[in-house]
Amino acid sequence: MGRRNRKVEFVELDIESIGSEGVSVAKKDGMVYFCKRTVPGDKVKAKIIKKKKNYAEALLNKVIEPSKDRIEPKCKYFDYCGGCSWQIITYEDQLKWKAENVQSAFRHIGQIDFGEILPTLPSPREYHFRNKMEFTFGASRWMMPDEIENEEHIVNKNFGLGLHVPGRFDKIVDLSECLIQTEYANQWLDLIRNKALDWGITAHHARAHKGFLKNFVVRYSLLHDNYMIILITDEIYNNDEDDFVEWFLDTFENEYDKVVSVVHAENMKVTPTAYGKIKQIRGATHLEEEILGVKFKISPFSFFQTNPFQLNPFIGKALEMADLKKDEIVWDLYCGTGSITLPAASRCKEIIGIELIDSSIADAKKNAKANNIENVEFYCEDLHKKQIPELLNTLPRPDTVIIDPPRAGMHKYLLEHLLELEPKKIVYVSCNPSTQARDCQLLEDKYTIGDLQPVDLFPQTYHIENITVLELKPLICENV
Repeated sequence: MGRRNRKVEFVELDIESIGSEGVSVAKKDGMVYFCKRTVPGDKVKAKIIKKKKNYAEALLNKVIEPSKDRIEPKCKYFDYCGGCSWQIITYEDQLKWKAENVQSAFRHIGQIDFGEILPTLPSPREYHFRNKMEFTFGASRWMMPDEIENEEHIVNKNFGLGLHVPGRFDKIVDLSECLIQTEYANQWLDLIRNKALDWGITAHHARAHKGFLKNFVVRYSLLHDNYMIILITDEIYNNDEDDFVEWFLDTFENEYDKVVSVVHAENMKVTPTAYGKIKQIRGATHLEEEILGVKFKISPFSFFQTNPFQLNPFIGKALEMADLKKDEIVWDLYCGTGSITLPAASRCKEIIGIELIDSSIADAKKNAKANNIENVEFYCEDLHKKQIPELLNTLPRPDTVIIDPPRAGMHKYLLEHLLELEPKKIVYVSCNPSTQARDCQLLEDKYTIGDLQPVDLFPQTYHIENITVLELKPLICENV
């Protein structure tokens, strides 16, 4: 049967829980149903979009009876934008479900024993907390329901500035504000959009690979309450595009006191990544942030944790659980710009940071020098390559290893080497409890897994950081 002739199937569901990736779960007639944008306690009508023998994926059609725990989302773009999908859940319940999902990953994926699951460390801010937002210009704008109903009044179909629709790389939800970036920054979306439309400047077309404007990036420093503004474009081909870039640079340099750095970058690649070759910088070349008394310079495209209001509690909790000693040698693997490495340096004898991204290592070295931290070394290496043990064996043997890998977790080569190396302690920081639990299962033969400490850096989303400490088991001597 062709897809167009396939019968549309609906089902009524009583939502029971929230599983991994923030997808709610219901059970009915021996089937497990996964349905996004629902809350435990909801009774809903859902459209089945994928059905297997024992489970099905469904889209919410309507809420028949709302859960007592359901709340109204604050954002008017909630039903269309790809972010902040947990706005329908109270923040207290968000913290509860995040802890539940961490615990579930260790019990059901890792199937391992651990200490206790501790209450999720809440973010000081539930909204307006992000220090970096990457907005996309798009030549294919998502039409809102009120626009579709009044089709004759639709304007600017071919220009949008905002965020992607879930599952659509080519469709942009046109935003006038975003509730997770700082309130001050929201004034700029309409300003840039209106100027581009007035001047006839084109937005990038993700399918045709043409159009001038690609990304608008906002970076914020909590330490100094100031901003870096970045415009990413294709190569300049005409006077109008050149004039627009000059307007952008002049306006943000001269009219906004909190803007200390204005950047124009060009990205002529097909990739949609918000990155480019810097063509001009007006003002400061870096922003500055602080973690536990250590100052960090943040360059236009370097990685830095996105919730500065939670940074000191988060890093402080990781170092508290690490319980480093003054005579210890420490490795910090996947160290980034040194956000854990440098604050940890004052607590140990020597610390070594390793990271793949060369710009991050360059920033880490600059930050160490600027803070007069001398007991640290940084190496730019791929921790997932087969030969990594050869490098690690040249370094001083660690007492403690701190790891903060990407969402995919550690590679088997690194895991195998850690098991051979047998550091007394492994402090595992992760943004993906599922892969963290998998890795801890592989380390369990030699290590005891301690308490699980979820830390919320991403309110209104299902994402969660988790910290746990693995202690080397004592060697048991058998009588012969």
